[in-house]
Amino acid sequence: MPTDQHNPEEAGNTSPENIQNGHHEDRYSIQPVPRPRPGNVITARQERALRYLERKRTRQERILQQATEVATPEEDVASPLPVLHTNEGIQKATITALVPVSPPMVETVQSRRWRRHRKVILRHLTRKHLRRARKQMQRKVNRFWITISSVSFAFLAILLSLTGAGAYAAYRFYSQTQQQYTSDVLTLHDLMPKDNLKMYDNKGVLIAQLVDRGIHTTVTYSDISKNLINATVATEDKDFWSNPGIDLTRIIQAAIDDLRSGRVVAGGSTITQQLIKNLIVGDENTITRKLQELVLVPELNSRYSKADIIEMYLNSIYYGEQAYGIDAAASVYFGLVDQPGQPACKQLDIAQAAMLAGIPAAPYAYDPLQHPEAAFSRFETVLGFMQRNGYINRTDVINAIEEAQQPHFFKKPTTLMNRAPHFAQFVYSQLEQTFHMTRKQLSRSDMIVHTTLDIALQDKIQKIAQRHIAELRSAHNLSNAAEVLIDYHTGAIRSLLGSIDYNNKSIDGQYDVATQGYRQPGSSFKPFVYVTAFQQGASPGQAISDEPTTIYLPDSTPSTFTPSNYDRSYHGHMTIRCALQNSLNIPAVRTLEHVGIEQAMDMAQNMGIASYSGTPGYSLVLGGLGVHLLDETSAYGTFANGGVHVPYYAIDSVVIASTHQTYGHPANPGKSVISPQLAYMMTNVLSDNTSRLPEFYDCNVLQLYSNSQADCWYGNRGTVRPAAVKTGTTNDFRDNWTVGYTTDYVMGVWAGNDNNTPMIDVAGVQGAAPIWHDSMLLAEAGHPIRNFTDPGGLIKA
Repeated sequence: MPTDQHNPEEAGNTSPENIQNGHHEDRYSIQPVPRPRPGNVITARQERALRYLERKRTRQERILQQATEVATPEEDVASPLPVLHTNEGIQKATITALVPVSPPMVETVQSRRWRRHRKVILRHLTRKHLRRARKQMQRKVNRFWITISSVSFAFLAILLSLTGAGAYAAYRFYSQTQQQYTSDVLTLHDLMPKDNLKMYDNKGVLIAQLVDRGIHTTVTYSDISKNLINATVATEDKDFWSNPGIDLTRIIQAAIDDLRSGRVVAGGSTITQQLIKNLIVGDENTITRKLQELVLVPELNSRYSKADIIEMYLNSIYYGEQAYGIDAAASVYFGLVDQPGQPACKQLDIAQAAMLAGIPAAPYAYDPLQHPEAAFSRFETVLGFMQRNGYINRTDVINAIEEAQQPHFFKKPTTLMNRAPHFAQFVYSQLEQTFHMTRKQLSRSDMIVHTTLDIALQDKIQKIAQRHIAELRSAHNLSNAAEVLIDYHTGAIRSLLGSIDYNNKSIDGQYDVATQGYRQPGSSFKPFVYVTAFQQGASPGQAISDEPTTIYLPDSTPSTFTPSNYDRSYHGHMTIRCALQNSLNIPAVRTLEHVGIEQAMDMAQNMGIASYSGTPGYSLVLGGLGVHLLDETSAYGTFANGGVHVPYYAIDSVVIASTHQTYGHPANPGKSVISPQLAYMMTNVLSDNTSRLPEFYDCNVLQLYSNSQADCWYGNRGTVRPAAVKTGTTNDFRDNWTVGYTTDYVMGVWAGNDNNTPMIDVAGVQGAAPIWHDSMLLAEAGHPIRNFTDPGGLIKA
């Protein structure tokens, strides 16, 4: 075997089997036309393609056959193939197609000619195929770019139309938002929640706050604890002081969360945006509302400082437990009280501030009084925010946690529950009438009401009444008392107690006996009848008979009225002075019979008895009509004021904080009802301690001696202040009264049971008088002792 023969593996496997099976690697070999698999459905387009490929294959075979006949002589066609050496032996094959083979060792003229012709034919076929391929490729490329251009143009057209429409829609939305809300941004302070009506006494002490619609008190930035400001910023908007009112990172993240859920689920709002939400656009959970916030933020930032923004924010957010704004929250949760120059929210320490700063995110869920565990967890989170932002250190965190774990960390507020509830209710009713507003409207009216009340004095009077009632409760079935103190020169009410304990349900403590209860005044009504007699010509020294008397009432049932005295006895002839001071009933009825019921009632009403219950008759002089303690006390002030009745009042001024409007109580000189002489005659009788001794013992509590009653019995009265006073007791001991006055005040006291059950042997001098005595001395403390002024024009005998 010649050694220079080619190895079949080096020349490529050109066996007939491989060529026939299509495994030959020549790129120009003719491939069979692919046919569809059985069962497949052929479309018309596919059928045309198959026919084209069949014609093409036939044409190529014909060209190759012609080329072979030209290039190879007859004798060469059947010449044997070169011998190929393989590991399996020598094989012969017949070439049915042009394939590249290794050149023979010795090239003949015929083979060279055949090879040249073969190259020409292949070159021709190659160029033809390349041209055809290029044309097909060019057509494909052209179709591709035409498609791309068409799609691009369509997309660009759609994009431009959408961009134009979107730009127009965005501009329209921006313009509408600006037009709708710009005025609100300009007057943002006017949109702030209105403060509760707050009531102050005559010395500026807060005594009541009307919280029917939640608790709210507006404070300035300088009045807010720095601890609270730092805690809020660290928790709600850590970049508040430097950002432009919008945090793009938070907004994008929130937008992604919203898009994933298909609704607004994430906040991402800065403190500025939250303020816009709370006061302007509302809290509807929509994308439109978020976009409105973004539109209004630049306007808000340009008009208000950061201090203004956080001040309004902290004054407007809800902290749970009906507390709106930070000052209310400080009072509700920690019992802190507003002091002059030191509001409750300025007193917050780190622990208290961190607890409150965590609540607004979920006021109910983080309410520490309702859900302490969740609130404490949130509290620790806020402390972590504060530490990471450099507001506090680790020691502050530990101390705050220890403080919050103390049992009395939270404290119940005291001021918000009215310190003078009956007086406050009385004032509210007057405000409703004056301003034509409902109680709920008053609650958020932004009113600051300055009253005539002296709360410190009233608190002391209340304790006196409570102590005295407690001494008589069990033995005498006495459970309640009411009291009124008036400066009769001006009509200003200095104290008004409707009961001894507003919160005591067993005595119906919320019922205001002083202003609402019609109670029978007993003998304390007699001065109005006697002064009517003085006006008709009688005098204190005039004689009057205390003998059995029967008055016939022809049109009434029963047809007669027979009065009797308290001691069931008769005292014969005596002066009017003696009869009045000893509270004898028969002389009083005879006097009323003389002056007339109608005239006596006119006198009482002109002097201050504004309303009454019952029908006036002869029993009115014995206290048969029901009257208000406030009215009768005011009427007694007419005697004290020289016959001039000055109506009582409780409100000095009202200021509307948001508008700075002020309504003041106009000076009222009063109305002259009786002459100063008549008034002095009555004062002279009611202040005569000597003439009342037959009925009342010496050192009785109607005398205003400064020492104790025991000292008085031993002759040491101390200083004695002139006082004109009258008691009253109903026949069945259901009511007893003491009403009297000094040169400064008039005071009325009622004692009894609100359920109208009778007391056990308690007359006015034992039930109401001791409260009157001690309370009047307390009210007069620091006032000079003066006698009642004689107006002149009277003859003394």
